[in-house]
Amino acid sequence: MLRTPISRFRKFFFLLVMFLPFFAMAQTSQNTARPVITILKGLEDQFNIKFSYIDKDIENLDTTIPDNIVALDDILSFLENEFQIKLEKLSDRYYSIVKESLVDVCGKVLDNFAENTVMGATVEVLDSEIALTTDMEGNFKLEDIPRNASLKVRFLGFVTQYVSVEKLITGKECPKILLAQNYQQLKEVTVYKFLTTGIIKEEDASITLNTADFGILPGLIEPDVLQTVQALPGIKSVDETVSDINVRGGTNDQNLILWNGIKMYQSGHFFGLISAFNPYLTDKVTIITNGTPSNYGDGVSSVIQMETNNEISDTFFGGAGFNFISGDLYGQIPLKDNVALQFSARRSTTDFLNTPTYDRFFDRAFQDTEVIDENNLRLDQAFRREENFFFYDFTAKLLYDINENQKLRLNFININNDLNFEETNLDTDETTNSLLDQTNFSVGAQLASRWTDQLSSNLNVYYTRYNLDAQNLFANQIQLLFQNNQVEESALKLNTTYRFSERLHWSNGYQFIETGIRNTTNITQPPFGSNIKGVIRIHAPHTDLSYATENKHFIGRIGARINYIENLRTFNRFLVEPRLNINFRVANYLRAQVLGEFKSQTTNQVVDLEQNFLGIEKRRWVLSDDASLPVTQSRQVSVGLNYEKNDFYLGIEGFYKRVEGISTSTQGFQNQNQFNGEIGLYNVGGIELLINKKGENYSSWFSYTYNKNDYTFESIDPNNFPNNLDIRHTLTLAGTYTYGNLKLGLGVNYRTGRPFTEPMEGDEALDTSVFPAQINFREPNSSRLPEYFRADASAIYKFDISRRVKANAGVSVLNVTNRRNILNTYYRVADDNQIETVENISLGITPNLSFRINF
Repeated sequence: MLRTPISRFRKFFFLLVMFLPFFAMAQTSQNTARPVITILKGLEDQFNIKFSYIDKDIENLDTTIPDNIVALDDILSFLENEFQIKLEKLSDRYYSIVKESLVDVCGKVLDNFAENTVMGATVEVLDSEIALTTDMEGNFKLEDIPRNASLKVRFLGFVTQYVSVEKLITGKECPKILLAQNYQQLKEVTVYKFLTTGIIKEEDASITLNTADFGILPGLIEPDVLQTVQALPGIKSVDETVSDINVRGGTNDQNLILWNGIKMYQSGHFFGLISAFNPYLTDKVTIITNGTPSNYGDGVSSVIQMETNNEISDTFFGGAGFNFISGDLYGQIPLKDNVALQFSARRSTTDFLNTPTYDRFFDRAFQDTEVIDENNLRLDQAFRREENFFFYDFTAKLLYDINENQKLRLNFININNDLNFEETNLDTDETTNSLLDQTNFSVGAQLASRWTDQLSSNLNVYYTRYNLDAQNLFANQIQLLFQNNQVEESALKLNTTYRFSERLHWSNGYQFIETGIRNTTNITQPPFGSNIKGVIRIHAPHTDLSYATENKHFIGRIGARINYIENLRTFNRFLVEPRLNINFRVANYLRAQVLGEFKSQTTNQVVDLEQNFLGIEKRRWVLSDDASLPVTQSRQVSVGLNYEKNDFYLGIEGFYKRVEGISTSTQGFQNQNQFNGEIGLYNVGGIELLINKKGENYSSWFSYTYNKNDYTFESIDPNNFPNNLDIRHTLTLAGTYTYGNLKLGLGVNYRTGRPFTEPMEGDEALDTSVFPAQINFREPNSSRLPEYFRADASAIYKFDISRRVKANAGVSVLNVTNRRNILNTYYRVADDNQIETVENISLGITPNLSFRINF
């Protein structure tokens, strides 16, 4: 049979296919890596030697000895280099094998999808200061690192990978490390980050400050909680303090300030110029101005809630620092796997160290008045002043995770201000001596429980005590004034949440609050004494129903709170307070919000003898009695729009608020209505606008607030006139810039002047027919102070002292232009029956410096 070339080719191909796997297997068997232990046993037989080693040191190692390496010494050298082990010759026959403690490793970082190289990935040797980034090809090399260490490999957009150094010692080419991409489903934006890092507008229109992520704001080098909130539209302080924060035209006592669920009756140090709360353990701050959840009572203007870190860490962390006013330290110590102790402490340096910042603050608190006589001439009086002033605050928190479903937290805070001040008028040789002791002591417990996947609860109990002792020996050395204001409050609050689904939640709760307030006044000349004490109890069930569509095109919460208010002496009262909070999508990148609430409060601050020395702390807490001071009630509605795209944010909100049950004694009048105690209301409406543009390393913003805030007092003529806090226009233009580890902030604040009341002109200004002589004023708040302008700047530089110890240094300047802003003007009658004008002046140019370490 004739065989064609094609048939012969087919036969050859068939034989090749049949026998190729066997050739491949034979070839593979020659190049297959063998365990090192097997290789060593072969060497022992071949060269009549013995190796001493620990099996686990080499049991997972395998390799192939190249064919060109046949001599014993060459083979041993190859194994040493391949696995970074040490083969030491003990005698002609015996060898020992040990692992090197320090090794060199390399690797190539790729993504696990297309195995593209990942350039710039961070490779960190854990528990050391060694770290580097991968090169253009994703390669890295580390030398002299511990063999038993682990590497942390991370890059933005990828899941962090942890790799044992031992696994990188393969004896072959640099091994690949594959990073998995971190996929996240894109959702419609329902929260907004603006101004600086760490400030977020939430779905329910509340503002959250995350102090750990906080960037920088103009004039601030530390994340002072109550200074930071004043950067938000609609929130300001007309007298530049943190103890007099005005939210949408309200007074400071209309803000509910909570620390770990405990109501605070004192919020400032240094007469309100510094916040009393350590910001470095404050994990989150929530500010609510409308649409408040029903579990919050009190605070007809706002809620400011501070929460310290609530998670147990298995390592110690903390920090310390100082500035030109005080020094502080904080930390959290793990006691067990489920127990940790948290603490912070701060004390002023003002009683033993004078600094430029202290001098400016002191001038603001005590020497901020300039007296002008009726001929418009400034009265220069020479004074000698001696003061001993200090403040401190201390907090502690015990964190105990009882089990996975129950967590107990015990909280403690103590705040103290102490002053001994003596002022001598060198012209008259008269001396005034004043003593002040102000404290806030609070303890509380919180128990968070998860009973099922759907049902959870939170129990909060606390006791808080505020005490103010003020004593003033007047210049005549005869008249002595003593005042005491004491607040004691106990509360039990239970809140439950049932989750019908991820989109539907139902919250219910009950609160019992008992508040007792005592006010004592004693004057020696003429003799006068007063001791007033009252107690109010509030029982308040509340409920909220929250719903959101799956795509969050609609998010809503509706609720109500029922307050049964029981004054043990005068009245009982029921109040129903509905709450509404709606957020919905209007168009791409554009959402709208509709908010509304009824609220009430039974505690207020009366401004008692404000024109006397130390008047700034003569604001005394009092209880509503439904007669001389009714229960304060508010109704508020607001509508807003939020737009965000490509790091550009625009938010605008219009609001109207009506607050009833206010008294002239709680509003700080310094005219003919100062001591009359008329009951009335105020209506405030306005618009708040914020425009913010952010880039990779900058943020710039413009905010504008318009308010029209008017009183109505039926017993005052005229009935309607501007509110003491009627600031019609407020503008802020500011920006921050980050360059490497350096953060810079610069901003300007402008607002129109607040109202005040001037005396009548000429001879009509003073009525000398009565004793003592009285000033005849014009219509209330018919005049306005000059415009207010202040520019602030700050800078913070961060650096590493070591891998665990971080540091930053900051410098700030308040009122860079040293502008003389008049914060308030009032009038008084001098001993010679002349009218004097007293002007309260703002802070002058005020530098500050800080240095901090964190570990």
